[in-house]
Amino acid sequence: MSLIKEKFNQISPSEFFYSNRDLAGFSNPTRSLYTAVREFVENALDACDQKGILPDVHLTIKAVEPDKPDPKSYILTVKDNGPGVDAKHIPLAFGTVLYGSKFGLKQARGMFGLGATMAILYGQITTNKPVIVKSSVDGKTLDEFELLLDIQKNKPIIVKHTTKDISKHGLSVSICLEGDYSKAGNKIRDYVYETSLITPYASITFDDPKGQKFQHPRFVKDIPPAPTIIRPHPHGIDVERIRRMIVESQFEIPAIDDAMIEKVRKDLGLSKKNLSFTAIMEKARKKWKNLPRQVRVVVALMSFLKMDFEKLNKITIEDLDIPNKKLHYWDFGESQSKSVNMDPDNPYYKQLTNTVQGEPLTTFLTKRFQRIGPTTANKFAEFAGFKPEKRMGTMSNQELVNLSDSLQKFEDFLAPDPSCLAPLGEAPLEKGIKKFFKPDFTAVVQRPASAYSGFPFIIEMGIAYGGDIKTGGPHVYRYANRIPLLYDEGSDVVLKVVNDTDWGRYKVKGDPPFIIVSHICSTRIPYKTAGKENVADRPEIERELRLALQFLSRKLAAYMSKRGQAEMAKKRANLYAKYIPLIAQFCTELAGKKKEPNYKKLLDEETPTESKKIKEEKEIENK
Repeated sequence: MSLIKEKFNQISPSEFFYSNRDLAGFSNPTRSLYTAVREFVENALDACDQKGILPDVHLTIKAVEPDKPDPKSYILTVKDNGPGVDAKHIPLAFGTVLYGSKFGLKQARGMFGLGATMAILYGQITTNKPVIVKSSVDGKTLDEFELLLDIQKNKPIIVKHTTKDISKHGLSVSICLEGDYSKAGNKIRDYVYETSLITPYASITFDDPKGQKFQHPRFVKDIPPAPTIIRPHPHGIDVERIRRMIVESQFEIPAIDDAMIEKVRKDLGLSKKNLSFTAIMEKARKKWKNLPRQVRVVVALMSFLKMDFEKLNKITIEDLDIPNKKLHYWDFGESQSKSVNMDPDNPYYKQLTNTVQGEPLTTFLTKRFQRIGPTTANKFAEFAGFKPEKRMGTMSNQELVNLSDSLQKFEDFLAPDPSCLAPLGEAPLEKGIKKFFKPDFTAVVQRPASAYSGFPFIIEMGIAYGGDIKTGGPHVYRYANRIPLLYDEGSDVVLKVVNDTDWGRYKVKGDPPFIIVSHICSTRIPYKTAGKENVADRPEIERELRLALQFLSRKLAAYMSKRGQAEMAKKRANLYAKYIPLIAQFCTELAGKKKEPNYKKLLDEETPTESKKIKEEKEIENK
């Protein structure tokens, strides 16, 4: 019996998503057309946000063969007035999966540089057409690319590149893809509508395949400040991230070439003539305190190699093996690798070990993390059982695990810095709700910044009742980083919080006409899938959502209570108005009089309080 030998292969990111495109929301023609619209519109809005430009976004969907039934090929084009993309970045930005500018720790609609390229990839595999990208960064020259994506190599193929003069800056992306607008149309129109609510400072125009134009002009002229990139918070760090940060913190051994040797000569104050090894080391000893790090490292290497500049120029350093106390180098003259022993008693030994072993723990904490000062760093070192001067490069695997665990458990770290977030704000959110729903009552709240797993987040929420809102509420509008979430609402944390609420205790009964708008801002939204449609029920996020909803529900209950009192007062006033004239007539006849008493004055005297309440309630409703 022969055994079949198993083959192992590595695939590129683009090939992985080609085979698993449903992970990113490209599961069928309906969902794919909607997702592609979303990705390109969100990229346009993000680009404008980062540069403080009030966005003008134009979305067009046009059928290639209008008479053909769905699903069929559509041309999707999104234009913006943003900063554009430099021509040298366009091929990689639009022809490579997982390439982009959204990997820093700050709030953005996109997360991985994945969505737009996935839309381009989907368009290519369904229609075999290139993406057309037009970009102008200076408002004078337009670069136009036609690109295909080499799926196996995850590299762009430039089909065509031309340039021409232009008088405005911005970006236009156009793809041909298979879609089903007959089924996706409602979702796409809802998406554009809801995006204009949460991005009131943007002007969005949508031309659909049927020739209809949907225009949503901006109604707020102030754009929120752009979020800033921040350092990570210690509560959001794992062992692998610590390893990478250690590598980033370690100082590299400088290349010993002619330029470096000349720098060492200059910093030591040496002339061009060749000095002996001993003379060089004597000069270095006298000037040591004033020498920069790179020069100190070269001098330390020379001390173990026992070489002058002429010999030093004929070798290259290969490795510093600290555990075995050996220095390995390549000798070009003899074309072989050599090594020398490093004596720990050598006064320069510490210089080299510190170079390789990186920063002390306390320096590592204060330089690499946000909101950690020297006092907190020392308190943490004591809490975690490490010496403050412990070099990061000397930590064993178990010590790194202990460090990671301690970072999660230490409670004296300050809360995450929220400057990386850009919430919409209470006033613009309230203005948007009033414009779109024309309610009788509106209330909004923005919760203080909180964090889950070290990632800062802010909850914004609004509630509205009556007016033009249809019955059957609560109708929930979900947003995350200004993205409307229209699919998979059943498993979303916001719906869970809303459905768990006992609305009866807030005087909301039956099929009330009210809506809830929820917006989660974070550097990392915990989406359940790469399709970015529903948010996982992290306890910290759920708690903040619940607190926001409870606050707004109490305001709604107060309004409903006053509204009920006003309605009762109105009913009483109507009752008096109906029966007092009859009573007056009966009493006149019974007394044998001809003239009825002045009951109108009596009505005015009996119902001043109720009238006042009604007037007050109308004022409240109109605010």
